[in-house]
Parts: sequence; C-alpha cells; structure tokens
Amino acid sequence: MENPLIALSIELAAIADKAGRSVVAVNARWRNSSSGVIWRKDVVVTADHTIRREEEIRVTLPDGRAAVAELAGRDPGTDLAVLKVDTADAPIARLAAPDSVKTGNLVLAIGRAVETGVNAAMGVVSNASGPWHTWRGGKLDRFLRLDVGLYPGVSGAAVVDAEGKLIGIATAGLSRTSLLAIPAVTIDRVTDELLRQGHVAHGYLGVGLQPIPLPEHLRTKLKSAKAGLIVLSAESDGPAGQAGVVIGDVLIALDGTPVAGTDDVQEFLSGERVGKPLKASILRGGELIERAITVGERPRRRS
Repeated sequence: MENPLIALSIELAAIADKAGRSVVAVNARWRNSSSGVIWRKDVVVTADHTIRREEEIRVTLPDGRAAVAELAGRDPGTDLAVLKVDTADAPIARLAAPDSVKTGNLVLAIGRAVETGVNAAMGVVSNASGPWHTWRGGKLDRFLRLDVGLYPGVSGAAVVDAEGKLIGIATAGLSRTSLLAIPAVTIDRVTDELLRQGHVAHGYLGVGLQPIPLPEHLRTKLKSAKAGLIVLSAESDGPAGQAGVVIGDVLIALDGTPVAGTDDVQEFLSGERVGKPLKASILRGGELIERAITVGERPRRRS
C-alpha cells in the first residue's frame, strides 16, 4: 500500500517545480531580493513595497539568466508593481478560477532567490472573504489571509492551490500581523491600468471623516441610518471644500446610499469615479442639505 505522505510529498514537489518556472527573483532593494510572477509575456508582477529603487532593477529568470527590467508602474494602494522585462520562453502563470479559493484550502507560496533558487512554503488560506480596502487606500477584490511561513523574499511569491494554479501573489506589506495574497483578479485589473498609464487613479474628497451616532430625533426626522460621518478637516481647495463642505458637517449619504463608515465612502472613490459628480447628503445645524462634489484624483506620493 502506497504511503499517502510520500505521495503528498512527491505531489507538492512537482507543484513547486512546475509553478516555479513562472517565478523570478527581483533585485530592487539593497539586501534580500524579492520574488515576482510572470503574468504576461514580458510582464512581471511583484510586491510594490519591495521596490526600493526605480532604476537598475534586475530580474533573475527561471533559466538563471539575469535581465534588466523597466518599472512600468506601481500602485502602493494594492502593493503591486509591474515590470517590463524580456521573459524569453518562460511560461506564464496558470490562474485558478476567481471563486475557487475557500477558507481552509491548502496553498504553496513559491518564490525565487538569486542565490538559492526556488523556495516553497506550505500553509492554508486562513480567511477568504469579500472585498477589502487596504490601509494604503487601495482595494483588493477579495481578502485572502494566509497562514504560511515568512521566509526571506516571500513577498511577490506565487501563491498556488493544490492543482498548482495561481490564486494571487504574496505580500507582507499590507498587514502587520500576517501574510496576504493579492488576488489574481486584482492583479489583472491593476496591471492593465499600470501598463496603460503608469499609475492607478484613486478618487478622493479632500476631507477627514469620523463616524458618529445620530440623535434619535434626527434619525426619526430624516428616516436615516443610525450613524453618519462628521467632517473633522476639509481641504479648502479639495473637491469637497470647493463644493462648500465645511468642518462640522455630518455626511449621511452619497448618491442616496447611507454612509456610516469610511469604508462606505471608499466604495464611491474608485478610479472610474474621478471627474464625475457625487451627490452628498449632509446634516448642518440639524437641517439636511445637499452638495454636488466632483470626485478628484488623489495626489500621488513619491515612494
């Protein structure tokens, strides 16, 4: 009778070998290299926080060849960077179905280091849930937390399922407590935008907001939700400031949809919204007013 552990061991090694043929080492920081995945022909994706210099980036391909890469664009919000490099005949990563990832699924994080070649760590998807707004202001289409070992260079590594198909790339840059997988659907979306214009547009209103409960008499009067968002700061030349929003206003709805938390507001600030009007319902002095805010593009910071 075949030993199931031996069979599992052989299968894991085969998955690491095959998936590793689409994984590169990225040398864009002073000490350890990070990993990257061949996403398309001559296109590599990696974790943005590992890119510490924008020139003289070198990539070690699966065949051992070293190549110079050009930074096509980066998005700190989703911790993604896209490199253009001659990938020769290296295969493109095979993708898993977007809805196939479940909490408890076994995964392998497969990276590559310049000195040691392919690295692999086994673990599980400890949580797979819906869309998530990162603390950097980006949006992941799914939240995928991993219980996987943090070896050097794991950021940018391919995260593959039990069939060896890629569910995303690993990053230690979006959580202070655990490794996350940036899902493949997010990578595809962000890569398209970075290749097209070099950056990802994020909408912004130019206000600082904090949730507050609404008094019972106002909830009854307005037939609104139990909470709103008080304006703590407003840039005078920002989109909301130019529309007449001032400190002390309480935002209760956008385009007729109640907003009780900052994540609710972020749902209205995707790149597609930039330059378009947004109807804001505001409480001022106990009275309901409306302001039309043209969503601006969040100023980009140098990494």
